[in-house]
Amino acid sequence: MPTPSLSTPLAADAFRERAHRHLHHLYGPRADEVLRRLLTLLAHQAPETPSNGETPAARPLWSEHDQWLIAYGDSLLDGDRAPLEVLDDFLAGRLAKTFSGLHLLPFFPWSSDDGFSVIHYREVDPQLGDWHQVRQLASHHDLGVDLVLNHVSRESLWFADYLGGNLPGRDYFIEMDPDSDLSAVVRPRSSPLLVKVPTRRGPRHLWATFSEDQIDLNFANPDVLLEFVGILLFYLCQGARVIRLDAIAYLWKEVGTSCIHLPQTHEVVRLLRAIVDHVAPGALILTETNVPHRENISYFGLERQGLERQGLERQGLEGLEEDATLPDEAHLVYQFPLPPLLLHTFTSGEAGTLAAWLKSLPALPPGCSFLNFTASHDGIGVRPLEGWLPHHEVDALLELMHRFGGFVSMRTRDDGEDSPYEINITWFDAMKGTRRGADPWQVPRFLCSQQLMLGLQGIPALYLHALTGTLNDLEGMERSGRLRSINRHRWDLGALERLLDSPHTSTHQAFTALTRLLEVRRDEPCFHPDVSQRVIETPATLLVVERGPLGDGRRLLAIHNVTDRPQPLGLAALDEADWRDRLGGETWRAEDTLPPYGALWLINSGG
Repeated sequence: MPTPSLSTPLAADAFRERAHRHLHHLYGPRADEVLRRLLTLLAHQAPETPSNGETPAARPLWSEHDQWLIAYGDSLLDGDRAPLEVLDDFLAGRLAKTFSGLHLLPFFPWSSDDGFSVIHYREVDPQLGDWHQVRQLASHHDLGVDLVLNHVSRESLWFADYLGGNLPGRDYFIEMDPDSDLSAVVRPRSSPLLVKVPTRRGPRHLWATFSEDQIDLNFANPDVLLEFVGILLFYLCQGARVIRLDAIAYLWKEVGTSCIHLPQTHEVVRLLRAIVDHVAPGALILTETNVPHRENISYFGLERQGLERQGLERQGLEGLEEDATLPDEAHLVYQFPLPPLLLHTFTSGEAGTLAAWLKSLPALPPGCSFLNFTASHDGIGVRPLEGWLPHHEVDALLELMHRFGGFVSMRTRDDGEDSPYEINITWFDAMKGTRRGADPWQVPRFLCSQQLMLGLQGIPALYLHALTGTLNDLEGMERSGRLRSINRHRWDLGALERLLDSPHTSTHQAFTALTRLLEVRRDEPCFHPDVSQRVIETPATLLVVERGPLGDGRRLLAIHNVTDRPQPLGLAALDEADWRDRLGGETWRAEDTLPPYGALWLINSGG
């Protein structure tokens, strides 16, 4: 077992120095003033130290027990009961031994995008429940909460202030001359970048990256930053342990640049990380950046840390390499290339591309890990395939998803043309067949894709609708007029319970098999997020990943047949020791054959 990665609280002097450095990068000569205001905010609003004197700093950041569920507050409905209470009861009843964490998608009052256009950050949508029920969920699970900091709803009080020319909202938004050259800006959507709004001072044009209802906030104004620090502290006080920085890549704007991944954006992430390390050691920062792989993992801050360590070495200060003042960013980064690469793998029947990508992953230092997933509340990103699949392969995948009932959302490129941004489909329906069309292997193909994800290095997260094998919600999409609603079904609890209790339904089969996998996985030390992984060379019809070895020599082989035909294992390692399946207990040899979409977690008996 690797040494646990611990989170150590920053001493007051170290924090002030670290925070001042980040604020200086952001606000220059105003850094002293902003730091004073920040320290006052922390003194009055930071979470209290537990009365028993214990500190979360002694707790490992993660272990093999960490498994997360992703769900909306109203994913489960039961008459007039508060949906948050229904979700809590469902987790306690059906999933008591399954998940350590819950990413509770935005539960605030909202005006569009199923919660990601926030009207009020410190309120719970009364149709979902109240803060007491949120704290109840936090008492039973590591609670993940979205900090939606790039934009705010047009129905918010801040925007009302802006329209009326009143503080504080008057200076919270980004006004632009509509004739400005914004051609360099990277767009995640095809909607207009600037939105014309009437104000008391006449019409103005405001920056709106995602939609005309989601107006971007101006973080060049330190008042906006401090406002969100207060919101962050409030969430921590309500029991949140994981803070997900939504759409963080687009945070800082500078005309003449791409306005994505700007140095100031990374500086804001570093500052928020420093605050969390100081006031809530053990809490985690997760960044959401659905972009190509190299850009995505830049939010670990590894490149900058490397440069600063080199600078220390040149100064003869090698002993300070592990100084806590070195900048660091996210604890966790989503594995955004994983879902589309898995989709390609299981629809094409070749795992070579996925294997090559897995081999390319960097070794992460202590305190950094990946969040692995297949499905989420959003679509399956297409941009992360850049550099991994040729255009004709991407086009074939998009066409197949159309055939399986899905849709494709577009974005506007730098040249003004539209290109695919994400596939909108449920993961279960995406596994309906291969390039030859639909076939009878949907359930085993689906389960093999989930088992593959669960075996990889990092922390796994399952969307509720993957857990229940949910079908495309075409009616919900038509009602909302949004493509993403196809994968945001709201279950009637009674209807779901009947399906779960009916052995011949795909809902029962998916849920039963996945909960069994999760219960086994959480007790297997080879699945600790920090345990190394290595891709074993095999024909492209198989993907084999070794986890370990641990200190006692224990190793695990995660083996997957990604085709609809039986495949011989042919692994020499299976004849060099006795290997048993962690799920069924059977012993496997090199001459054995894995059935279509079969998957194994083999443990060497010496462990």
